[in-house]
This record gives sequence, C-alpha cells and structure tokens, in this order.
Amino acid sequence: MVKPSGKRKIVKYLLDSYKGSIQLVCSTVGLHRSMWYYQVKKDDSDVETKLNEYAEKYPTYGFDEYYWRIRREGYVWNRKRVLRVYRKMKLGLRRKRKRPYPVRDPKPLEEQTKPNEVWSLDFMSDSLDDGRRIRVLNVIDDYNREALVTEVGISFPSERVVRILDQLIEERGKPKMLRTDNGSEFIAKAYKEWCYKNEIIPEYIKPGKPTQNAYIERFNQEFRKGVLNAYLFKSVQDMRMKAEEWRYDYNHYHPHKSLGRRTPKELWDDFVKSGKLSKFTTINKVDNDNIFKYLSNLELS
Repeated sequence: MVKPSGKRKIVKYLLDSYKGSIQLVCSTVGLHRSMWYYQVKKDDSDVETKLNEYAEKYPTYGFDEYYWRIRREGYVWNRKRVLRVYRKMKLGLRRKRKRPYPVRDPKPLEEQTKPNEVWSLDFMSDSLDDGRRIRVLNVIDDYNREALVTEVGISFPSERVVRILDQLIEERGKPKMLRTDNGSEFIAKAYKEWCYKNEIIPEYIKPGKPTQNAYIERFNQEFRKGVLNAYLFKSVQDMRMKAEEWRYDYNHYHPHKSLGRRTPKELWDDFVKSGKLSKFTTINKVDNDNIFKYLSNLELS
C-alpha cells in the first residue's frame, strides 16, 4: 500500500512529465487534492539536533534511553514525535564509529648494524581446504631478514602473541624495538604491558601505511608465494610442517639481494666472525640444524 507521501511523489512526476490538471492527476493516483496542497509546518530541527548529540555521545543506546534523557532535561516533546524523528534519521540502525588511533610518528626504516635491534611482526591469513580460516604470525629480524617465527594457528589473541615472544626471547634474546601495524593484537593492553615490563619499545606504523613496515611486507610476499599459494592444506599441522620447512630453507639458502646475495644464516656467521659476538650479550643464538627433529615432533603432537 502506497502512503500519501509516496502518492505525492507520483503526482509530482506525472505533473512534470505530462500536461494535465491537478484534480485529474490526484483522482487518478487516489490522492485527495487537499493532501497535495498540504505543507508541513512542523520544525523538527531541535529534536534532530538533540538526537544527533545523543547518537554521537552514546552510540550503543536505543530510543528509550534517548527519550527519557530528553525528558529529564526538561523537554516536553511528544513521545510519538521523537520516535518519528528517530526513525526518520534511521538511528535504529546502529552507527559504526571508527576507533580513533593515537597519532603515530614512526621512525623511518634504517639498516641495522647488529641483530636484535628491531624485530618486525605481521599477520597473514589463508584457509584450509575445508574452508576454515587460518592465520600466520611472522616475525623477522631487520638486521639479516631472518625468519624468527612463522607460527600457524586459528586464533591469535594478544596473550598468545606474548607467549610466542617470550619463547623467542628465551632462545634468541631480547630486541630493543618491535615494529608492527595497528592490529587489535598489537594495541591490546596485554601486549603493551608486556612491552613495558620487558623494556621493549612498541613501534607502530601509521594506519594504512604498510610500506613503513616494508621488511616484513617483503617477507610476507615470499611466504605467500612459497607456502600459502603453493599448497592446499588439509589441517593446521600440515600447514605448520610446510611453514617450518620453508622457514629453514629461507634462513639457510635464500640469497637476499639487499644482503649482497647472502643468506640470513651467512650474515649471522659473518657477525660471529667479526668478533662482535663477545660484546653482544642480548642474544643466545640456537642453530636450527635440529629442524627435522622438531618437524617429526610436530607430527606426533
């Protein structure tokens, strides 16, 4: 059934498109002529302003909360009037508000002179052959682009990210800085408190500026090409196996153009031979030659 407001639009269209009297067009559409001439005299601007104010300040509240707050402020607007304006403004549909980010002023990417100066972290996503979504946490050392972690899982709350970093620090040592995007795992309270407790600087890039974390983005490209796009995975364990095999090959045999066609392992060996290792006390390097033993353990777990 067409409402009078809809019929008014039809009458206006017919009058603009065809020649005819208002009485003839209104009778054809079924709209009383007085309704065509009727002009709305109500001014709801005050109500709209007040509802907009509440919608911005209390976006999760509904009509009843808004209406009774209006009454408590002393306004005597009729409930039906306020409800009409509320529906007209489509406030029944919850407004989505972008969560404001703090002002980010990250330091530019610099070539590091020793390990554990800056680690870069980022997440990737893919799916198993049964459609389940899978995420991968990648961590690299900016010094020699070594892949420290390629952790595969279904869910990565900030507490799990912290546990992974704790385990990595036990094996390798503590970094001075962690460079990440503004993902929910990295801006969570648990992650920030962990960084503060361990005296690690959490460095955030600007939202929508992935090039400010270019080292990990370049690594992600290689990981997607070599693992995620190369295989179909039946299970999480299957993906973990492929990721660890690829990580070992990447660290030991992948020549980097930016490293003078050396591998991450070769650059680490050069750092050891330089004699700087004795002064480098924040790292306890564990060689990955037992990687295949670790992979066999994955199959049993």
